[in-house]
Amino acid sequence: MTAAPARAWRLVLERIERDLLEGRFVPGDRLPPERELAAQLGVGRSSVREALRVLEVMGLIRTGTGSGPSSGAIIVATPQGGMSALLRLQVAAHGFPLDDVVRTRLVLESAVVTALAADPDRSTVDARVIVDAMDAGDLTPAEFLALDAQLHLALAEASGNVVIAAMMAGLRTSIESYVLAGAARIPEWDVTSARLRHEHRALLDIIDAGDSVRAGALIHDHISGYYAEAGLARELTPEE
Repeated sequence: MTAAPARAWRLVLERIERDLLEGRFVPGDRLPPERELAAQLGVGRSSVREALRVLEVMGLIRTGTGSGPSSGAIIVATPQGGMSALLRLQVAAHGFPLDDVVRTRLVLESAVVTALAADPDRSTVDARVIVDAMDAGDLTPAEFLALDAQLHLALAEASGNVVIAAMMAGLRTSIESYVLAGAARIPEWDVTSARLRHEHRALLDIIDAGDSVRAGALIHDHISGYYAEAGLARELTPEE
């Protein structure tokens, strides 16, 4: 007897989750063919395909056609893609208020720069390359903000915490359109972008000096100040 179609695809997800937790699958492994999964779980192949589409959107697998080494459903575990998709949809549907997204960014990025400043083996080399690229005089606001997102993500990745890096990438991606729209409301973008570049360099210098307290305070003012100036969220106090 096959499972009810409305729930059948969930059985596939639960089976794959259990196999991952118990170590039967690891990144790089190929999932069994659709026909085999369907037979094992007593569901239709359409339910298996639906489950695989969900897993692909979540960033847990990639799928390929044909019969070569890249064919089939392969576990890749790329959480940034799935996190970005989830957060983008929740923000678009007003499930996550923008103010809460900003507060979460403050918590995560404060943790990132504090940890980096305290780490004697820290490296801000990649971040400085991006800061240098932001000095180009012909950048549009969209190009500048894309580099800005790369900079903040580079710091998260430098901290070594892959969960924070994935969450930050997802949060920033989820509000890309809001951030760009906010830039259009800033009357003197050249002045604002110059200030942001100055704050970026100051932040990296403070991190390299090992001053965790000042790094945390500056990243808070940097993020909350921009969102307030762009009219995206109310100005947040240090306690928030």
